[in-house]
Amino acid sequence: MNFKDIANVSGKPGLYRVLKPTRSGVILESLDEKKAKFVAGMSSRVSILSDISIYTLTEEGAEPLESVMKKIEAEYQGDTGVDASSSDAELRAFLKSILPEFDEARVYTSDIKKLNAWYQIIRKQAPEVLQDNPKEEKEA
Repeated sequence: MNFKDIANVSGKPGLYRVLKPTRSGVILESLDEKKAKFVAGMSSRVSILSDISIYTLTEEGAEPLESVMKKIEAEYQGDTGVDASSSDAELRAFLKSILPEFDEARVYTSDIKKLNAWYQIIRKQAPEVLQDNPKEEKEA
């Protein structure tokens, strides 16, 4: 599994594994113990994690979510020290330690909370996607 196989559905908590497309949408399976499957129709906003970036002040303007998550894994190995109840300052300090050039005006606290929650889900349910795999990078 990699970041192209993991999705978020707007309005639904958690992350989902993309199983296969259908004529009317895509079949998804939740990344939790329940492994619940459902079809996300065309009216659902499904975002693939490989397409998501975090705004930065660099020339590129954004950092891919995959590289940010791999930096978190390299730095913290699962214990980020923040959660949904952490203060705004703590959450921003956490992201600044990983991505010092993030755009503080365009990245909201709720985005940082979601980043941390997604990281924890991926670390628990699909830790292989957080590992640097040079073989996959050469194929891409």
